[in-house]
Amino acid sequence: MSRPPVAKEKIIAAYVAMICDDGERAATMEATAALAGVSKGGLLYHFPSKESLAQAIIDGLNDLVARDLENMASAPEGPSRYFVRTSCIVGGEFDRFFNAVLRLAQGGHAPSLKALDTIQHSWLELIRGEVADEHAAEAIMLIGEGLYYQTSMPGAWYRSTFGEALEDLLVQVDRLKAEH
Repeated sequence: MSRPPVAKEKIIAAYVAMICDDGERAATMEATAALAGVSKGGLLYHFPSKESLAQAIIDGLNDLVARDLENMASAPEGPSRYFVRTSCIVGGEFDRFFNAVLRLAQGGHAPSLKALDTIQHSWLELIRGEVADEHAAEAIMLIGEGLYYQTSMPGAWYRSTFGEALEDLLVQVDRLKAEH
């Protein structure tokens, strides 16, 4: 597989950053080109529309999720513990792409809504494959989602409440897995 041009990567990174930092309305084609350090013509060469830019970040997120699902499925600790443990990781490439697609979805962008729905179902299906009780699997999913939400919020509530006690929470995940 050939490596995409550097300009294309810079444009995608700029669009993700603008959506995450300033919102979809601020992420115009002109502003994205300027942040990426390319001409508007250069941007249009790679992405003829905002929709093609949006699809590029959805595709980027889907690639990251595919790798995450492979890691989750093969994790020695099991999918449930992996999901909850990694839900505390924020600030990286996965998080930026996820938040950019989430911001698009919050604005009613149908392909982003569909992508997020598919991703959530994929994570839940791996958890369900390990957890016999459907409601326990859903509770594990919600624990991970809640941790992600709290970890990504400003302030110290998460760190002061869980901080170094994540392992204790993972013991609760084990209990949910074992019930029923």
